[in-house]
Amino acid sequence: MLVLLLAHTVLVQLVTFVLRPTSTYRALELDVPSAWLGVLSAAFAVAPLLLAIPSGQAVDRLGERRVLLAGALLLCASAGVFVLIGDGVVGLLVGSVLLGTGHLCSVVAQQALVANVTAPHRYDAAFGYYTFAASLGQALGPGLILLFGGARTIPYTDTIFGVTVAITVVLLGVTVALRPPAVRRPATVDGEPAGLRDLVRRPGLLRALTVSCVVIAAVDITLVYLPALGAERGIASGVVGVLLTLRAVASMGSRLFLGRLAAWLGRRALLVGSIALSAAGLVAAAVPMPVWLLALVVLAIGLGLGVGQPLTMSWLAESTPAGLRGRAMSLRLTGNRLGQVVIPSVAGLLAAGTGASGVLVLTAAGLTAAGVAAGRLRLNSPPD
Repeated sequence: MLVLLLAHTVLVQLVTFVLRPTSTYRALELDVPSAWLGVLSAAFAVAPLLLAIPSGQAVDRLGERRVLLAGALLLCASAGVFVLIGDGVVGLLVGSVLLGTGHLCSVVAQQALVANVTAPHRYDAAFGYYTFAASLGQALGPGLILLFGGARTIPYTDTIFGVTVAITVVLLGVTVALRPPAVRRPATVDGEPAGLRDLVRRPGLLRALTVSCVVIAAVDITLVYLPALGAERGIASGVVGVLLTLRAVASMGSRLFLGRLAAWLGRRALLVGSIALSAAGLVAAAVPMPVWLLALVVLAIGLGLGVGQPLTMSWLAESTPAGLRGRAMSLRLTGNRLGQVVIPSVAGLLAAGTGASGVLVLTAAGLTAAGVAAGRLRLNSPPD
């Protein structure tokens, strides 16, 4: 089942990360006003903010498989909408909402499934593999754009949408084949039925969610401000692309070996150390240096940022009753989305006069605070 789940994860992220930029290219083809590009982005993001908690409740009450099927069907519908009525703003908006909702259902159910079918001593390795598969899908998705018109200013959007429909059919087939255990365990606290309020009150939960959202916001900031830093220093865009690839590959590497690293160093030391490494790397990147040295710094940043997400998932899975894990993962996703909106905006405003270097330093300060919070979590080493 693990192979099918990882394949499902790759396909969901691949579909999402090819349809989002392709829908933007289609909007540019249609000469849609630039203000509408922001609306399209918001149409995708609004679903995780509004529907995250209900989707987590659905996972806990109905089981992961039903929500996975709903997510796959919504992704199929999204690709179909882009093909059939994606030649207008309304079609692009509807397709984006369906895409965001399908992605949300799939991701929440995937994370709850990993938590519910994995032995506690394997959580670190399992979530490391899971996030590695997600990163792989995110890297493969844009490759379709390169394949179908990457040399053009605007690729062949019709072809990409059509190919993506075929991929979603494969995704649906994988989802049908994925048959997790159907046993539902009601969540209890001190023998009494538990709900969302009991979940929020669990010791360390809000701290873990804060660490998670700061780390993922830092990932987003590197995607935006490394190109800005390169432009300020006259670094060619192709070189910046290589730097971003190095960061992504380094994160994938740390996730692939997360289980071994956690067993070797201990969870708390690994989480705090990885956050400290990424914070130090961001501060160093703000200092002018040769490109080869900047590449080493970016490599360190990627290694550090790759650890935070799977380790906080692992902690949530271990510290949350089985019947609440869907809601726990949906809370984490909600916090991440808020962090992706708020933190980069605030960093950009505060560092308006200092350029990209100032944003990186401020982000490093936020990571330092997150590292202090991580040090207070009860991240015991996994049992043998």
